[in-house]
Amino acid sequence: MSFKKFFSSVGVKSSAFMSVLYAVAMLGIFLIGYTAIPGQMDELKIAFVNDDNGKASKQIEEQLVESLPFKDIDTDVTNKEALSALEDNDYALVIHIPEDFSENASKGKSAQIDYTVNEASATMIASSMSSVVNEVNNQLSKSFSEQTAQGVLMNMNVPEDQAKDISKQIEESYVGNYVVVNDVPDGMHNNMLPMFLTMACYVGAMIAAMQLVGAFKQFRGEASKMRLFGYVQLSALIIAVLSTIAALVIAYLVADINTDTLFIAAGQQVLLYMVSFNFCAMFTFLLGEAGMILNIPVLLVQTIANGATMPRDMMYAPFEMISYITPMYYSVQSYLAVFFGSTSPTPFLFGLAAVGVGAVLINMLIVTFVHKKVPLKNSTDSKEITA
Repeated sequence: MSFKKFFSSVGVKSSAFMSVLYAVAMLGIFLIGYTAIPGQMDELKIAFVNDDNGKASKQIEEQLVESLPFKDIDTDVTNKEALSALEDNDYALVIHIPEDFSENASKGKSAQIDYTVNEASATMIASSMSSVVNEVNNQLSKSFSEQTAQGVLMNMNVPEDQAKDISKQIEESYVGNYVVVNDVPDGMHNNMLPMFLTMACYVGAMIAAMQLVGAFKQFRGEASKMRLFGYVQLSALIIAVLSTIAALVIAYLVADINTDTLFIAAGQQVLLYMVSFNFCAMFTFLLGEAGMILNIPVLLVQTIANGATMPRDMMYAPFEMISYITPMYYSVQSYLAVFFGSTSPTPFLFGLAAVGVGAVLINMLIVTFVHKKVPLKNSTDSKEITA
C-alpha cells in the first residue's frame, strides 16, 4: 500500500480540512473579536453625579468629564437613577460626589467620592473600571494631599506662600517609579495571542487524531502496523504545515507580530501540532472514538494549566502537575518569550519536545502490543502474512 493512497483517504482529507478550518476560524474569530479591548473602551457609558455645590467638586467634575476616556458621560441623572441603571448594566461606572464633599475638604476631613461598578457584568468591565478608578484616585489624591498639607501648615500660623511651598515639597518628596519590561502591545488580542495560537493548533490536532487513527484502522490488512503508523505521522506533519501557514497568516494580519519572529513561531507551531496530535492520539489509539471522552476534559484542564491566566505558583496541585506533562503550558510560555519577551524560549521548547517524544513512544507501544495482528494480504504473490 502506498502513502499516496493513505493520504488521499477520506479520513486524512477530513483531518486536513478540519485542522486548517479550526486554525482560521478560532484565530479569526478570537483575535478579531478581542481587538475591541481596549480599543472600544471609550464606547462604554458612565454616569457622573455631583450632589455637592462647592467649588472643589465643580472643579473635579470639570476635570474628570474632560479627561475620562469615555465618549458618553451622563451628568444629568440622580444618584438613585444612575445606580438603578447600573444594576441593568446600562452604565459601566457611576461616579458620585456626595453633598458634603466640599465642606469636608475645607475642614481637612476625609472627602469621599464613590465609584460604583457592577461586577455581575462582562469581566473586562470590572477590570477596566478598576484601572480607571485607580488612575483617577492617584490624580485626585496628589491634589488633595497638597491642599491638606497647606491647610495644616496655615493653621500652625505658617505664612500662606511658605505653606504652599512646603506642602508642595512634601508632596513631591516621594515619587513611585512603575517600570514595565517586555511591554505587550495594546489590545487584548495581543495579550491572548499565545493562548489562542496554542488552542487553535491543539483543537485541530485533537480532531485529526481521531480521524487519522480511524484511517489507520481502515487500512489494517493492506500494510503493516508500523508502516501505517509512519503514514499517520507523515500525514500529521503535512497537515501541521498547512494549518501553521493558515494560523500565522491570520495572526500576522490581526495581531502586532514582528516579522523576525514568524519563522520561529512557524517552527514552534509545527512542533506543537505534532506533539498535540500524538498526545491526543494516545487515548484514540487505546480506546478508539471513545478516546474523545478523555481528550475533551484533558483539553479543558489545560485551559487553566497552560499558564496564560495564572502562573504555576498560583495553580492548585493537580493543575500544576498536569502543566508539566501536557503540551499547552510549554507552548504558551514559549510564545510569550518569542513574541514579547527577552528570555529564551528554548527551555519551553525542550519541554514541549519531551512531551511529544513520550507520547510517540507510548503510541508505538500501544500499536505494537495492544492492537491485534491481522492477516496482511500481499497483492504481488497473494500470500497472507501477519501485520
